[in-house]
Amino acid sequence: MPAEVLGVGWDFPVKLAADANGDSRIAIARYEECVKHSILIILSTAKGERVMRLDFGCGLHDLVFAVNGSATQGMAAFHVRDALEQWEPRIDVLNVAAYAGGDSDEQLLLEIDYRVRLTDSRFNLVYPFYLDRPLA
Repeated sequence: MPAEVLGVGWDFPVKLAADANGDSRIAIARYEECVKHSILIILSTAKGERVMRLDFGCGLHDLVFAVNGSATQGMAAFHVRDALEQWEPRIDVLNVAAYAGGDSDEQLLLEIDYRVRLTDSRFNLVYPFYLDRPLA
């Protein structure tokens, strides 16, 4: 099956699941779900956070103290697209949109439309990013 090329890996976040015998094992993500988890790991990792791979991750975390306005939203969308195009070769990023979400100015929602190249399946993922207001 061609989807097997997409990979199999630990579920994210890591958790236990029962196997067929009822024994606990680490939960596994397969194929398109594995790609989705990879995207979440890329977006959740700040550049410089991984000691042996300082360039891995997303520049989104540089915006944590920014005001939730159109300039910040544009920069957030840019950082997400840039990181996914660099670090996830199994997908084509179709669109990234950023907008204020929720009842507070602290939440920035990133809507990501992507296509898995191998299966031509299209997916949508909304990633919440929380801005931290400076103390007044």
